[in-house]
Amino acid sequence: MSLKTVVAAAFRHLRKERLQKVEFIYYISIDRKWMNKDQAALLLERARDEGLIIQKDGTFVPAFDPAEVDIPLGFKPSGDVLEKHDPVERLVADIARKAGAETQSIYAEMNRIISDTFLGNLMPEAAVVILARRYQVPFGTYKPELKEKLMTQTNSKSD
Repeated sequence: MSLKTVVAAAFRHLRKERLQKVEFIYYISIDRKWMNKDQAALLLERARDEGLIIQKDGTFVPAFDPAEVDIPLGFKPSGDVLEKHDPVERLVADIARKAGAETQSIYAEMNRIISDTFLGNLMPEAAVVILARRYQVPFGTYKPELKEKLMTQTNSKSD
């Protein structure tokens, strides 16, 4: 289940439009017993990093309408909700699904684009976008993350 579903569950089940950090952590760790307090705090930080919640005046507000999220009966998040997946990995997986190929072959094709076509002067984030276009896989939702990753890498190399 997605991180968005977990966040929506907290706001909907507590019937609040704003939650304090302690309320969110209490709901996730003690009320629902989905994870421990540290994991719940990490989940909150990850939701903020991904733009699912916004911090305003010491409280957290969802950046989406929790009522529009389908929360299955008996919902319990899996451990992978805490993992932050690389946008390149997720887009490669989408391309592999669309192409009916293994992710390793998509990575190999991406590496060929980088080394053969661009002589090693292309970042993986750009190469995966080329592949997404080639296989007609929508990548618009990944653009902000890919751009941020490129900017972070560029800034760290210039330091």
